[in-house]
Amino acid sequence: MYIEQLYTGCLSEAAYYIESNGEAAIIDPMRDIEPYLELAESRNAKIKYVFETHFHADFISGHLDLSGITGAPIIYGPKTEANFDVKIAKDNEMFPLGNCSIQVLHTPGHTLESSCFLLKDESGKDYAIFTGDTLFIGDVGRPDLAQKGESLTTQDLAGMMYESLQSKIMPLADDVLVYPAHGAGSSCGKNLGSETVSTIGEQKQTNYALQQTSKDDFVKAVTEGLSEPPQYFPVNASINKNGYSSLDNVLDKALTALSVEDFDKKSKEENTWIIDTRNKEIFTEGFVPNSVFIGLDGRFAEWAGSIIPFDKKLLIVAEQGMEREAMIRLARVGFDKMQGFLNGGFEAWKNADKPIDMIINVDADELAMDIPFDENIVVLDVRKETEFADGHVKDAVNIPVTNLTDPVSIAAFEDNDNIYVHCQSGYRSTIAASLLKKQDIHNLRNVTGGWEAIKQQENIETEKSVEALN
Repeated sequence: MYIEQLYTGCLSEAAYYIESNGEAAIIDPMRDIEPYLELAESRNAKIKYVFETHFHADFISGHLDLSGITGAPIIYGPKTEANFDVKIAKDNEMFPLGNCSIQVLHTPGHTLESSCFLLKDESGKDYAIFTGDTLFIGDVGRPDLAQKGESLTTQDLAGMMYESLQSKIMPLADDVLVYPAHGAGSSCGKNLGSETVSTIGEQKQTNYALQQTSKDDFVKAVTEGLSEPPQYFPVNASINKNGYSSLDNVLDKALTALSVEDFDKKSKEENTWIIDTRNKEIFTEGFVPNSVFIGLDGRFAEWAGSIIPFDKKLLIVAEQGMEREAMIRLARVGFDKMQGFLNGGFEAWKNADKPIDMIINVDADELAMDIPFDENIVVLDVRKETEFADGHVKDAVNIPVTNLTDPVSIAAFEDNDNIYVHCQSGYRSTIAASLLKKQDIHNLRNVTGGWEAIKQQENIETEKSVEALN
């Protein structure tokens, strides 16, 4: 028996390759399926099953492409309704895999169809459970993702999750390995640990959700403090449920190298966005006007899905050689309207004497010097509301970066405002500054180092919100 976790850091997503006696199963594959095919080929194994724990909301799964190439059936748990060929397993149904077997455990709560897969070894002993978004290391899946048409409240789903955990997960032996679908940084829970594997025993001792003594306590514990899910979650869940174009077909168009002139012409077409994926320090020094910064060195795909409208056509500016990586990451969260990339990168644009824009960076000490003498200063904090509440510049305006595409959110800015933008460390504020410039707000500065640097300034007055003090 062989298990390999294939972890995608920028989405905090774990897919799994399980093999026994030349037969393999893939659990929760990403849209780019080459790693699974290459792994099976290198180990002389045949992929027999494609298991899905649920309709993922935070990425596009590779189930359709992987099944199409290998002929392996796509297996979901009970209560699944899909618009493609799928094997809907019964609760507790067994699937032989070489000398081992995989048992389907229906565990509704995160979604109605959510299921876990219990791997039994050659002797029939419970060995590992692949918990999807039902159980994480240190947390459980968020119960506020009811799909369109489901008349379920967050409390309803949380109650279902409690019953699922009590009846299907807690009775397992303490030494059973726990392999979740996500790790720290994922928006699919609120308290995910940094580890990506654990045991049932460790989770019973350390996971706050498993330590609640009643259903009411559990529902309260897992629903309190939930932030709003990213805006792209329902889009991705719908795509995974209804089907999508092959990744190869998407990339055929996306990986079109555009000359400077062709790129310029396409950028002026209606409903077209330019996405610049370079490092933030390089981006601020010069970029194609109206570009939106989302750097590949951050949680690129998640931020793209949270900010870019899915009906837009996309043009990409990237470091040379990184174009394909950018396109694949965009496709992972459902972007299929990519029109090509700037051949030669930003250097080609600059060398063609095309107009460029830039963002002025300032240090926190410069902000400290300017605040007392400029009555038009607006400190714009683009962190989440919870971060802002825990400490911010006195009289700062809080607009989370994901809200900066909403005209209502930025309508309060005046023409004579001197806007100083910051986040926690600098990545989100660069995104924010580019979004503001795209909406013709140019009188701004980006505070490098963000809140981490600002709070070190003794002469910048800071405060906490009332709710953070209680």
